[in-house]
Amino acid sequence: MKGLTLYGQIALILVIVGGLAWGIAGIFNYYLVTGIFGNLLGRLIYIIVGVAAGYLAYLWYLERSNKI
Repeated sequence: MKGLTLYGQIALILVIVGGLAWGIAGIFNYYLVTGIFGNLLGRLIYIIVGVAAGYLAYLWYLERSNKI
């Protein structure tokens, strides 16, 4: 993606870190975020990562449809 805004850069970092956490969950059956932050806060972090992924998908759609 060309020229991400600050929000786009934050979303990209969250999605990369979230992807690595899911990779650890898949390989080692250990949920890193929940292990570090507990159940409630870990769940909130997963929601934030999901919203970041949706935002990146939206930006990608805009870029592909030449609306930016």
